[in-house]
Amino acid sequence: MAGAFSLRLGPRIAGTPPPPASATKGEGRGGGRPTGSRALVSKKPNKEHHLWIRKDSAGSGKKALHLVNTVSKLPNEKEAVYGALDKWTAFEPEFPTIAAAKALEMLKRRRQWLRIIQVAKWLMSKGQVLTWTTYDTLLLALFMDGRIDEAESIWNNIIQTHTRSVPKRLFSRMILIYDTRHCPDKVLEIYADMEELGVHPDEDTTRRIGRAFVTLGQEDKEKIVLEKYLKKYKYMHFNGERVRVRRGGPLA
Repeated sequence: MAGAFSLRLGPRIAGTPPPPASATKGEGRGGGRPTGSRALVSKKPNKEHHLWIRKDSAGSGKKALHLVNTVSKLPNEKEAVYGALDKWTAFEPEFPTIAAAKALEMLKRRRQWLRIIQVAKWLMSKGQVLTWTTYDTLLLALFMDGRIDEAESIWNNIIQTHTRSVPKRLFSRMILIYDTRHCPDKVLEIYADMEELGVHPDEDTTRRIGRAFVTLGQEDKEKIVLEKYLKKYKYMHFNGERVRVRRGGPLA
């Protein structure tokens, strides 16, 4: 019995044909592509498009140093200085604004006030808009060179053109100039502009304003200003740490 059963199944098992190729894995997904292979998909590079272009400041330090060394050797003549500055920018594809700003900082460290005035005025003659730092440097240079009238003229132009955006630093600069020149009425004019524009003076400027009120015999207003802008506590460095101390205390 068992032998007959095995005889009937044997030929059927032995003669079973192999499955057709279309029944293998991958049918209908590539038309006979080898199993396990993956198609190479080319991706487009992800290019980022910026609406602004960062100006490359490489080499601006060398350009600035070259400018400083050039103007430092020139005589104090406007034509000579302006001619050298024109040559400095003759072969530049765009105006070297960064290098010019660095040159002014170098001249400031060297305390070459006249050269700062000449370079800044040359920049304005070329239609370049000065930064607030450059304006501050120019006002300081005019003050150190004794040209207070010119500093006042430039300040009036600044306050009329950029009324709402003038930084606190420029107000403090003009108050320092007028306080050093013993012009308390001018100090209070600047302070009135600060009050109108909502600009709060720093500690040093506040004390100069208070001193101007005292000079004009208005001690009561000095007390009001000091109480308004000098806070009860201040921060200072003690033993390598930043600590808060009460004004008038043992550490103040």
